[in-house]
Amino acid sequence: MAKTAFIFPGQGAQYVGMAKDFYDGIDECRAVIDEADALMDFDLKKIMFDENDLINKTEYTQAAMLAAEICILKAVELKGIKADITAGLSLGEYAALVACGSLSFGDAMKLVRKRGIYMENEVPAGQGTMAAVIGLDAPTVERLCAEIEEKTGKPVSAANYNCPGQIVISGAKEAVGEAVAPLKEAGAKLVSMLNVSGPFHSPMLKGAGDKLAKELEGAEFAKPAIPYINNVAAETVTDSEHIKETLERQVYSPVRWQQTMEKMLADGVDTFYEIGPGKTLAGFMKRIDRSMKVITVNTVEDLEAHL
Repeated sequence: MAKTAFIFPGQGAQYVGMAKDFYDGIDECRAVIDEADALMDFDLKKIMFDENDLINKTEYTQAAMLAAEICILKAVELKGIKADITAGLSLGEYAALVACGSLSFGDAMKLVRKRGIYMENEVPAGQGTMAAVIGLDAPTVERLCAEIEEKTGKPVSAANYNCPGQIVISGAKEAVGEAVAPLKEAGAKLVSMLNVSGPFHSPMLKGAGDKLAKELEGAEFAKPAIPYINNVAAETVTDSEHIKETLERQVYSPVRWQQTMEKMLADGVDTFYEIGPGKTLAGFMKRIDRSMKVITVNTVEDLEAHL
């Protein structure tokens, strides 16, 4: 039987004005952003809708992205579209938890606000970074990272398994920089440094995970109404027992997005709705299975065009 998945992008897809047309045109969507704004200790709407640079600062990006994703999700649900399963990339996992009914939107907003602050502050600016490695297989990337780590004494490891031929590495700036030449020599078509403020999804963020664990203790997680697939192990989750633990680990563990999508495909999903800014996940799916339909819902126009 055909199945539908809601998938949510992570940090990096944000832009000023995201979800603005939903906010302006749909009362229920406006209520989502208003609720999120009231929970924050900064002007969320200003960050989302007025020209600024803070939208790219991790501690603000994460809250803004989640608010935009749940605002757009509300519009999709108002159209009567239902998902059989859900998942989100990194930060997007929190949107998936709201979508599957495991976590309240209010609790999710409070958690990602703290998560953003902890991730931003864990490693001093300039000490850690990330790079996208294009055109190399996972075992080779992992082996070379281990060799560079041993050589430099500084951490570097695979952080995002996005799709075949695209892996992001993360770690100490020196080690990531040192890895560029060997990765290219091994056959990488491109090694591109990412414009990020820290070594996300690397062991360097273990302290941020520990701090987030304390926040997670106070959050309520219900049994998901539909399954979701977590980032840490690409496991299908149908109960709430280990969610807090995996969200803590997610901060400093690799995101297994390719494996998550492959699991959904094996489970019979044939229609994907990418809910939120950009078209990153649709791009990954082209590399995973070109035949799959991914409907990107970024604007009201997108929603009307497909439904």
